[in-house]
Amino acid sequence: MNIKIEKSRAEGTVKAPPAKSFIHRQIICAALSGGDCVIRSVCESDDVLATADCARSLGAVVTIKDGTAYVKHGGEGSDSLYCRQSGSTLRFFIPVCLMLDEKFTLYGSPRLMQRPLDVYEELCKEQKLLFERYPDRIEIRGRLDLCDVTVSGAISSQFITGLMLAAPLSDGDCVIRVKPPFVSRPYVDITAIVMAQFGVHAEVDGNTVTIKGGQKYIAAGAIAEGDWSGAAFLYALGTVNGSVAVTGLSEQSAQGDRIIVKQLEVLKSGYAEIDISDCPDNAPVLMACAAALHGATLHGTSRLKIKESDRGAAMAAELSKFGVKTEIYGDSIRIFSGIKKPKEEIYGHDDHRIVMACSVLLSLTGGTVCGAEAVNKSYPGFFDDISSLGIKIKEIK
Repeated sequence: MNIKIEKSRAEGTVKAPPAKSFIHRQIICAALSGGDCVIRSVCESDDVLATADCARSLGAVVTIKDGTAYVKHGGEGSDSLYCRQSGSTLRFFIPVCLMLDEKFTLYGSPRLMQRPLDVYEELCKEQKLLFERYPDRIEIRGRLDLCDVTVSGAISSQFITGLMLAAPLSDGDCVIRVKPPFVSRPYVDITAIVMAQFGVHAEVDGNTVTIKGGQKYIAAGAIAEGDWSGAAFLYALGTVNGSVAVTGLSEQSAQGDRIIVKQLEVLKSGYAEIDISDCPDNAPVLMACAAALHGATLHGTSRLKIKESDRGAAMAAELSKFGVKTEIYGDSIRIFSGIKKPKEEIYGHDDHRIVMACSVLLSLTGGTVCGAEAVNKSYPGFFDDISSLGIKIKEIK
């Protein structure tokens, strides 16, 4: 899908999309509870649907209708889990499956199969469990021992979340020790919050997570928070091209991406240096806004290479079409300022955040973004929402 965006100004109020970081975890906890659960404020993004599909593979009956997910038991189940393009889904379900002592196959898009899984590979090797990786799938079998494990925190906090979600399936106390650096720590706090919603207490103390034995998930109702990472693109529109208010967000949220409001304020004040180690998903929109404002250097960018695309390189390629120079270093990226209307189409790199970040810039210059359907991964209503704010868009068949 190609979207043509005319130069137009954003004005108005819009509700933030639901946070898939909460929904993933809530569906998994509900599926493992053994009871009937209702989760409200659920979006049917591709990533959320991937988690729902995998929960069905483990025997849950998951129905999503009118923004509500109903999770029950009694499904047939399967030994194959289709994760689509969702790194969260893949990394959350691997340890859950490894507590069931059955052989499972997990598969998804080619890019997903390339993303790092070192933490689990090393853990399975240490415990002599099956972990076979192929270009199109992963095959696992065994029962994880989580009584006292030490894992790297340098790649992604999703590994720690996966182990936490699996811990209540263990027979005793579980202790997860995280070797620093402990990146994206706020997402682990979100995991603890959601587990508590379903009756399991996880204590996160510094670099150690402890889940006492004897705890089991219980059926419960839950509501997903508004998504700060999706709202970042709405705030960005208001920052560089109009006046936008966003509702449905919690100022006290554990989501690390809520720092976007302060980050945008820093960008408005002049050339900025910003550390994104705990909020890497903000990188594309910050790069776009830096180009439109005064320039910036982002630090803590090395992990952008292992996202849905190589996000630093992808954004640099698209910013060059706007006449913007970028310099990419080992763990930092410098973005220069000054944009002009691109003479060629913008490519979305099959990455939802690249599409949305570039759409913010196209509202200033006009132009076309190709592969715009990538927004369905996290924010299916993105173009409807920015259209409601006055951004003129048209789908090109």
